[in-house]
Amino acid sequence: MASDLFGGLGGLGGLGGLLGGIAKSVVPKDTPEGKLLSAESELTDLKSQETEILLEIGKQAYEKNPTEWAQHSRLTLIRENMAQAQAILDKAKSEKESLDAEKRAHEAALTCPDCGHMNPEGTKFCQECGSKLGAPTKLFCTSCGAELPAGTRFCGSCGAKQGE
Repeated sequence: MASDLFGGLGGLGGLGGLLGGIAKSVVPKDTPEGKLLSAESELTDLKSQETEILLEIGKQAYEKNPTEWAQHSRLTLIRENMAQAQAILDKAKSEKESLDAEKRAHEAALTCPDCGHMNPEGTKFCQECGSKLGAPTKLFCTSCGAELPAGTRFCGSCGAKQGE
């Protein structure tokens, strides 16, 4: 029964190994069930190692003389399809990044530079503090030209009143 459960799941991306590991921590090792689970787990690990080595050998043999293998044309087609799929993926990522940047810029235009309140679409002045939205982040005194933080009503350098 345990062989069917864990052996059958072993091919599903290591799920059998995961369940086997959990079961080994619960089932005592000195019981027949524990010995069975331990042996199955070791066999699954060794089969996985064997598959990895055979894969390496196959890749090395193919690379030495690719056209010698009957599967060469199929592999070439698969690699071409992979390149096309990668190009589609790259384009989709680029489009997503562009849309994300537009969304961030749009949200920044609706976020008050003074208090950080997120305002609804079409709002020109912050509903929380009354500051103008979309105004440049750097302001300069109308009298002396000193740089002022957004929302400043009086210049800290010359005291001149600033208009909106």
